[in-house]
Amino acid sequence: MKNISFVLAMAVAALANAAEVKPQPYYGRIAQRVAAMLPNLHVLHEPFDDEMSRRAWTNLVTYYDFDHSVFLKSDLDEFAKRETLLDDELKEGDVSFGFDVYRVYCERLHERIDFATNLLMAAEWDFTVDEDYRFKRKDAPWPETREDAEAHWRKRMKNEVLAQILSRELDAEDDAREKAKEAEESAKGDATTNAVGCATNAVEGAEAAAPVDEDGEEIDPKLTPEQNLIKKYRQYITVLTEPDEEAVLQHYLSAVSRAYDPHTDYMSPTTKEDFDMGMNLTLCGVGAVLSMDDGALKISEVMPGGPMATDGRIKKGDKITGVGQEGGKVEDIMWQPMKKSIKKIRGPKGTRVTLEIQPRSDPSGMTRKLIELVRDEIKLEDQAATGRVETVTREIDGAEVSRKLGYVYLPAFYGTMDKRPGEEGSRSSAEDVRRLVLAYDYEGIEGLVLDLRGNGGGALIEALRLAGVFVDKGPVVQTCDLRVHPLYIERGNEAAFRKPLVVLVDRASASASEIAAGHLRDTGRAIVLGDHTTHGKGTVQSVMELGNPHFGSMKITTSRFYRIDGRSTQLNGVASDICLPSLLDTLDIGEDKLTYALPFTRIAKLGYSKAWNVDEYIARLSALSEARRMNDERFKKHMENVAAMKAVGDREFVSLERGARKAMMRADREIRELDEKKDGKDKEESRSRFRKNKTKDDDIVLDEAFEILFDLIDMTGGESMPLPKFDWYEAFLGY
Repeated sequence: MKNISFVLAMAVAALANAAEVKPQPYYGRIAQRVAAMLPNLHVLHEPFDDEMSRRAWTNLVTYYDFDHSVFLKSDLDEFAKRETLLDDELKEGDVSFGFDVYRVYCERLHERIDFATNLLMAAEWDFTVDEDYRFKRKDAPWPETREDAEAHWRKRMKNEVLAQILSRELDAEDDAREKAKEAEESAKGDATTNAVGCATNAVEGAEAAAPVDEDGEEIDPKLTPEQNLIKKYRQYITVLTEPDEEAVLQHYLSAVSRAYDPHTDYMSPTTKEDFDMGMNLTLCGVGAVLSMDDGALKISEVMPGGPMATDGRIKKGDKITGVGQEGGKVEDIMWQPMKKSIKKIRGPKGTRVTLEIQPRSDPSGMTRKLIELVRDEIKLEDQAATGRVETVTREIDGAEVSRKLGYVYLPAFYGTMDKRPGEEGSRSSAEDVRRLVLAYDYEGIEGLVLDLRGNGGGALIEALRLAGVFVDKGPVVQTCDLRVHPLYIERGNEAAFRKPLVVLVDRASASASEIAAGHLRDTGRAIVLGDHTTHGKGTVQSVMELGNPHFGSMKITTSRFYRIDGRSTQLNGVASDICLPSLLDTLDIGEDKLTYALPFTRIAKLGYSKAWNVDEYIARLSALSEARRMNDERFKKHMENVAAMKAVGDREFVSLERGARKAMMRADREIRELDEKKDGKDKEESRSRFRKNKTKDDDIVLDEAFEILFDLIDMTGGESMPLPKFDWYEAFLGY
């Protein structure tokens, strides 16, 4: 009873604090400048009008209540009276709507948590009842009445209590199985150890910190699930209603900015300070690019060479919901200001930090895992292009036929911006690839797999230089703001590799990766393999000051990328010629999943020549690949796993009946374990089925890429790309 009284007292105090949050006098001038900049500087050049007002209204309301569980429909009806007025209000310097929505949100949140804590204290749960809980509610209607809202929260609390109970049971079962396995191995005389090597930079979650439940909260074994949840919601309401005028303004003007596209944003002075320090770009210590998503820190990118990439268990699309320091408890960071959360993650080199992770593979948000990392600098060598030569053998007409095939994995488009390749101290991803393929070509390889899976982009100039490794000359990409700007391979370039080429991509291949893959496909230089399409980010952002350090800054989308055939890389990405789906192909991580993403568009294509007409081979290659995969038990199992991951992602309801829910949670754990194995190290370290030293985690997609390359060499006769003809007109222009 003491806990409940304390929670209610905290809620009342938080509500009083929220009522005190008011806009500063100069906030109106900030709003006017934002309203003036957006239509003039954004690549759309569209007016800030009633349509943008509606989008901003939607962005703000769903920011605070993304799962439609706090506001009532009557609140939305009241907000709707100003749905098309926000553009006019902001032009006049009126930011009151952002603060009005915040105050109503705090009031309703107080009501919901008041109900939830009383329910948790008194309820007796019946987990034999066959009923479902809808956890995906972004498209659900807002509750009509308070009673409707409480009906949802009753199921929500029941779901969270059941998740904690079953999570403890499953953990105990997993521990028992692991101990039995260790005992069996020990009995056989196998030496085992629980030590974790320095190279892994990892400590198992169960050993790193206190356990967490399937709903994401640290479990105190001395507390009941109900008491743990009361503790959780006490912090929840305190954090969300903490007085912070700048944060309220940030949320409002970000909602306004993102009405134009999801990458355009307002940055308050505090957020801009973080941006300048690089804190919300590359986290010093763990190596990740972060963004806010539904109150958590979302992993937008795992930086190659950093502790997170080296460990391999945290993926792009995962969310950080808690942080613990070495030897301390994990603190919940949900809905906390980004700067505060980042400060907890950063720390001196060599120290340990525990991150509470919500896996991308669980869209319900019911799962958490604890991962401990050792803070360290990003190691350049770990970012570098790597590769090897594979000998692929087939039986043809009763005889074995072997081919040497090259493989290059490029995790990022890195480069030294202030130096040219060849200068002392310079580093270039394209030049590293060039050196590798020249060496492999000298060894006599007949074709090459270029692996851009997981490559989130980087320096644009490196994408241009990479094109020059495989194509002699010509345009690579077009950028467009008010004018079109074609970008070319450097003059005097000579391709380093002229034999058959395939490019591997996935949904995490973005930006510069899409430029490179699109160029190699459009010039007929390569066939693209992998997920249905790449990420689909084809825009460029610029940061602009608002004129006064106290006003903050704007990050505005100012231009777009287009392929040389005139198609944008925006939204649609680069489609694979032959789809070899990974588990990523089922996840909501592409540009097309973002609200108000800019559309796919076309411009005029450039003049360019093709190295080969690869289109004439794709149908036959695809048919051969499909027949091979249909008879491959490993690939059949892989596709079953892909389908299972998709089923998890598409799920909107979970059962509140104990037996059914436990079976679902056990199956989901197995799927998540599969996803956790698919990291960058697999691409670099796995051994294909063609090698003698196979491992359990063979890269099935890469294996099939080698098979397709083998077929391509057969079809083309291993023909090399012809040398370019001398062009008098280009010589006259000085190209």
